[in-house]
Amino acid sequence: MTLRARGAADPDTVWQRYLHPALWPGWAPQIRSVETGDELRAGMRGRLRPVVGPAVAFVITSVDVEARTWSWRVAAGPFRMRLWHAVRPHGVSGAATELTVEGPLPVVLAYAPLARYALRRLVRP
Repeated sequence: MTLRARGAADPDTVWQRYLHPALWPGWAPQIRSVETGDELRAGMRGRLRPVVGPAVAFVITSVDVEARTWSWRVAAGPFRMRLWHAVRPHGVSGAATELTVEGPLPVVLAYAPLARYALRRLVRP
């Protein structure tokens, strides 16, 4: 499943919100905290603590700063998902973001409304 959002935040701002996991709870209200390094890099591991439910282990699989793309694998109990993110310029000064999620269909469908809401907040100024 691929989700997209557009907003008035500039692409550099949106990318920085992704690049620094400590900022994730500020735009993704389903995330309470993130335990990992300061800046995304391939191979980095961590744990994401959601507002509801068990902690989710993750590993960052790729980061391309110039292209403003990154991907990761997440695991919670028996469930595994892969997620790919991209940030692009949109309009004169705004940004567009794209998220592709791969995993068990019921989990992806349950996650989609939360992800869509978070992406809209991500691209707000």
